[in-house]
Amino acid sequence: MSNALTRPPFIFLTLGTALGCGLIAGVFFAFSSFVMPALARIAPPQGIAAMQAINVVVLNRWFLGVFLGSALGCAVLGASALLNWSEPGAGLSLAGALLYLIGTLLVTRAFNIPRNDALAAVAAESAEGLRLWLRYVPEWTFYNHVRGLAALAAAGCFILALLRAR
Repeated sequence: MSNALTRPPFIFLTLGTALGCGLIAGVFFAFSSFVMPALARIAPPQGIAAMQAINVVVLNRWFLGVFLGSALGCAVLGASALLNWSEPGAGLSLAGALLYLIGTLLVTRAFNIPRNDALAAVAAESAEGLRLWLRYVPEWTFYNHVRGLAALAAAGCFILALLRAR
């Protein structure tokens, strides 16, 4: 009996999901390594306004397609891993799925999006905006580190799962 995880549809799904997770990790790495530090260096009203604009523009089909498409791939691969638990690579595939779904998707929903919503509700020039911004940058960036590392680890797990399942 052949390993279900080595059938072409799952190979392509695993590879595509690994690439999607890696691409998302790269986006989050860019934000953590230079976008947020740059926004923190400029005057708070300009930093607030820039981040408010970013938070509107990021809701596009390209980013959301990769972000949510990777989550969908993770859900399918995680379920397949559970159904084929005894097969090589299943544990790594499940680990990758959980890392992305919890560490990237859930962290985004629970921590980054509420901060983005709060930032969207303030005037960039206001005292309230300044108070929020001083908390927003380190808190948002911390959770961005978490989700970036989770997405990168998920990509690594899926690559290792492919190698193990061969």
